[in-house]
Amino acid sequence: MTALAEQSAIDVTSLALEITGQCQNTCPMHCYARSGPAKGHGTMTHEDWFTLLDQAAGLGITAVQYIGGEPTRHSRLPQLIGHAVSLGIRVEVFSNLVHIRPSMWHAFAHTGVTLATSYYSDDAAEHEKITGGRGSYARTKANISEAVQRGIPLRVGVIHVLDRQNTDGALAELRGLGVTGEVGVDRVRAIGNGDTAGPGIRDPSELCGRCGAGRAAVSPDGIVTPCVMSRWMVAGDVRRQPLAGILTGSAWADRMAAIPRAAGNCVPDTCTPREDSCQPSPGVDPCVPKDSPCGPGKPACLPKFPHHPEA
Repeated sequence: MTALAEQSAIDVTSLALEITGQCQNTCPMHCYARSGPAKGHGTMTHEDWFTLLDQAAGLGITAVQYIGGEPTRHSRLPQLIGHAVSLGIRVEVFSNLVHIRPSMWHAFAHTGVTLATSYYSDDAAEHEKITGGRGSYARTKANISEAVQRGIPLRVGVIHVLDRQNTDGALAELRGLGVTGEVGVDRVRAIGNGDTAGPGIRDPSELCGRCGAGRAAVSPDGIVTPCVMSRWMVAGDVRRQPLAGILTGSAWADRMAAIPRAAGNCVPDTCTPREDSCQPSPGVDPCVPKDSPCGPGKPACLPKFPHHPEA
């Protein structure tokens, strides 16, 4: 297959790049990746990530999301952001916003770079019970305010984890902090630490139904899957095979065929940057296509999609 034919055959326009498994928080009840302070950056070197970005640009991929673990724990994140931007690729950094170094704020200020985070409650004790990170509530809250003051575009996913969790208070607090971007709501997914049925249970029905549809994910070890949530659905390894070959291969097609596709066309999930085809709906403001049956107050659709579980 020629390079042009490979590009035309690829239905992926964005990548979630899980550059580390390391995180200050542990999120004991819902982290999909089981991230934590003891985890590492995996076997992908920064040169490997640069090579992957070059391949992505050559395939016409227009957006990447740096995710983890906590992506700001990776010392090369500013360079990875800069390289993507230099290739004309839009960047979103999905951070828990617990600790942001000055060099990171500088990188976030680049044109074409946005931020995303997760939030849980306006009560510090409840928030920190969910994150497993002492002081995480005050630090994340302060850095949300900092992002707003710096004019850095920010979207937030409010994740419902506990019974009677004060998600309404979290939503009100975010608006009070000046967050004007997208604020979505989601439930915990039975994946990773959220899997209470027992280790090794891999239920595709817990996925949003849009995995692989226009996007793919790459793990800290170079493993390609339809999304960061579907980590067991391995399609290839970018350290051993070009990205184009993986996304046009039989393993990718098999994984895509195994994912139950969601009805209702609610897009995107709280883990995915807003798509140009989406239009905001009022209230909670998830990204919902025009004339979609999904939206606030329609429980069959909202909350629906995967979250980023480590913030």
